[in-house]
Amino acid sequence: MKIIRLIICLFVLNLVVFAQTAPTRITSADQAVLDRISADSLRGHLSFIASDLLEGRGTPSRGQEIAAEYIAAQFRRAGLEPVGDDGYFQTANWLQTAPNTDGFILTLRRAKQVIKVPPQQVSFAWDQEVKLPRALLFKVDYNDAKAVAALKPPQLAGKVIITEIPDFRREDRSKWRDLQRAQNTFLNTLRGLKPALVISIDRQASSGAGLGAKRMIDPERRQSFNPPMPVLTIHDAQVAKMYDAMKPGASLTALSFNLSAAKEQPLKLRNVIGVLRGSDPELKDTYVLVTAHYDHVGMNPNAEGDQIFNGANDDGSGTVSVIELAAALAKRETRPKRSIVFMTVFGEERGLLGSRYYGQHPIFPIEKTVADINLEQVGRTDDTEGSQVNRASMTGFDFSDVGDIFRQAGEATGITVFKHPQNSDAFFGRSDNQALADQGVPAHTMCVAFVYPDYHGLGDHWDKVDYENMARTNRMVALGLLMIAENPIAPKWNEANPKTERYVNAWKKRRSQ
Repeated sequence: MKIIRLIICLFVLNLVVFAQTAPTRITSADQAVLDRISADSLRGHLSFIASDLLEGRGTPSRGQEIAAEYIAAQFRRAGLEPVGDDGYFQTANWLQTAPNTDGFILTLRRAKQVIKVPPQQVSFAWDQEVKLPRALLFKVDYNDAKAVAALKPPQLAGKVIITEIPDFRREDRSKWRDLQRAQNTFLNTLRGLKPALVISIDRQASSGAGLGAKRMIDPERRQSFNPPMPVLTIHDAQVAKMYDAMKPGASLTALSFNLSAAKEQPLKLRNVIGVLRGSDPELKDTYVLVTAHYDHVGMNPNAEGDQIFNGANDDGSGTVSVIELAAALAKRETRPKRSIVFMTVFGEERGLLGSRYYGQHPIFPIEKTVADINLEQVGRTDDTEGSQVNRASMTGFDFSDVGDIFRQAGEATGITVFKHPQNSDAFFGRSDNQALADQGVPAHTMCVAFVYPDYHGLGDHWDKVDYENMARTNRMVALGLLMIAENPIAPKWNEANPKTERYVNAWKKRRSQ
């Protein structure tokens, strides 16, 4: 009897190993889905989504509304079921604050130099009146750990702190995670110091900069949208030079600042969602999500010449991929066993707003959501590290078994899906997969070029995308989605990886409710 049991165990073990190592077989029905994905179709969609007509799809903007209507029309054409509160739209009824620029004053003085900053060069995260007729600036380098640790409340209470925002484009990507961590530590320290005002210098190309830019507030979470102190961001080269010339600590640089209380008005923001219902009597009530953000960073009215950040790769490429995948999968000979949800979200560039809203207001039960594949920057292959043709990296690659599923899908379609040694972990929390991961759903972002020459730049145009490679990447994603949707065993977090502890706990908590 023991020998028989041993033989059975070895047989089962061999089956498991074979299932994990055998090449993925593409059925004729699935191959037909992959064949429907077209480079020309992707080009057609993206040449509209990233056109000047949509003015960079800032959140909120007229261009973003046009994009939302276009995506909904494509979902309708594909035959997806609308599941929002308004057809294909999940509406976030928020508030929009419009700062009152009447009487606005921002003047900096250092020795004989006087800089008057116009409201167009300023962003302000505060909606109450602030008056500082004359105040000294206190310079703090957010990346100086010793200086930050030495800050004490009596030293800075009621004073003005000036610092800078990390310019990731000027730094080697291997330093990005440390820079982000240093900034977060600095901001957490500031909360206990009670300064009268915090000024941040932003050296990056600014879109949506200016007091005229709209600030959005979720009434249900208003407290989290208002910082514990007034924060002023300046997008001005002269002020940046003045900052560089200042020494850390108290300075003779003085500031005069006056801003009236902001005005509020209703604002509607929309995620676009459609579902392809599953065919299995039991599995059809479980859901696989494929997502992307359809917003970008809008326009810079202060730029000379081209003022529109078209955002073709970021993330027009992900958006039109969701459209293309919906059209291809909806025509499958038989519907997948699980339901597949296609969603594009607003406001990623303003802080993952749309995906976070969905995470707080899910249309489909979180405990029935088995995975989310978020598509980000899947069009261009000219990564600053080198060509990424036939390559794609997944964030949190070994956080769950989703990474291995898509690795197998890649092997079957000619795409190498891999773990980037730095970015796979570092970028996990920087895109829209994070909101669902926080709810315990195995959620990852697929990316081809993490950093490319026009990242958040005016040159991110649709004619720079490698559409043939993008189509191949879409085919890999389609096959991976089908592998999850057809499998009765749902993806799981890798509990052996210590970085997944919070997500594993969130999943267990959700399942127990």
